[in-house]
Amino acid sequence: MNFLNKLERKIGKYAIPNLSKYLIFGYILGYLLQLINANFMNFLSLNPYLVMHGQVWRLVTWIIIPPERLDLLTIVMLYFYYSVGTDLERTWGTFYYNVYIFMGMIFTAIGSFLIMGLSYLPISDLNLLMKYYGEASYFGLIALSFSTFYVNMSIFLGFAMTFPEARVLLMFIVPIKVKWLGIAYGVLLLWSMINTDIIGKIVIAASLLNFVVFFLMTRSGIRRMSPREVKRRHDFNREVKKARPMSVAKHKCAVCGKNSEDNPDAEFRFCSKCNGNYEYCQDHLFTHTHVQ
Repeated sequence: MNFLNKLERKIGKYAIPNLSKYLIFGYILGYLLQLINANFMNFLSLNPYLVMHGQVWRLVTWIIIPPERLDLLTIVMLYFYYSVGTDLERTWGTFYYNVYIFMGMIFTAIGSFLIMGLSYLPISDLNLLMKYYGEASYFGLIALSFSTFYVNMSIFLGFAMTFPEARVLLMFIVPIKVKWLGIAYGVLLLWSMINTDIIGKIVIAASLLNFVVFFLMTRSGIRRMSPREVKRRHDFNREVKKARPMSVAKHKCAVCGKNSEDNPDAEFRFCSKCNGNYEYCQDHLFTHTHVQ
């Protein structure tokens, strides 16, 4: 947590607000490219073999490859992931949400190169497959396994850890607590890892490693929130905006260093649980480590 706080002071200003919105826009672009020419996705996929041969854009462009075909269910699921992602960003803060998403993408890219490394080991079964198909064709097939599907699932798992008591409508009818859906997701992922080959195991593990690493790093700072707390925070922010003074005094966040002079629209409040006069911006008022 202290490491992330220090990192945020240095590069937090570069965090991308509304990151979930840009992810959805990327998927829309991916669907349009598929409609124009489905084979174009082959030039965007995460192919470590071609990356090592100069096609470095693949380290980024694979992100816009849509996780599913475009239909009504996919539209509903993308809207759902956008909603939970936006709630996480509002709760954790923009910087922490950026770290969570980009960690998932980075670990996925590392996983692709791990598979590439294993494929060149003479004692590996992957080496036999590579020799059978040929390097170019083999890694082209491997690249099809990598998408943001499991990264999106990690967003929901993060939501379930943060809002375990929140309720959603299963099949738009049955109300169920998010924590039970999170457990079901976890069991499904574990079952998928057990019943797949080594490539599938690495793909799933790499895409979800951000969930494990992030919550281990922030276990003292990211706390679970009930729907009542979420409503209280929303009402607090609304009342703060209504009571905004005409002249803004100089304030500075003790975590990220954001101040009211450079950010006149930002809100700052003191924490009653911290030992001392520590002031925090809206992103860190509920997520900082209390000073004792």
